[in-house]
Amino acid sequence: MAEIQISLAAARVNAGMTQENVANRLGVSKQTIINWEKGRNIPRIPEVETLARIYNIPQDNIFLPCYSTKSR
Repeated sequence: MAEIQISLAAARVNAGMTQENVANRLGVSKQTIINWEKGRNIPRIPEVETLARIYNIPQDNIFLPCYSTKSR
């Protein structure tokens, strides 16, 4: 069965959170969350782990384009 992957923005919306809520939980700026969601920057592994907990989804289900194994 294929893994289902979800973008950071979709995971946040599904969790019923705003960018500001997530930024406050992580101790980062709202702009950092925006940059992650737009793919301008990517969160580090510890941040991905925290995001997965906040969004209540497995880490492997978070889609990060830079970490994708598919060729561009």
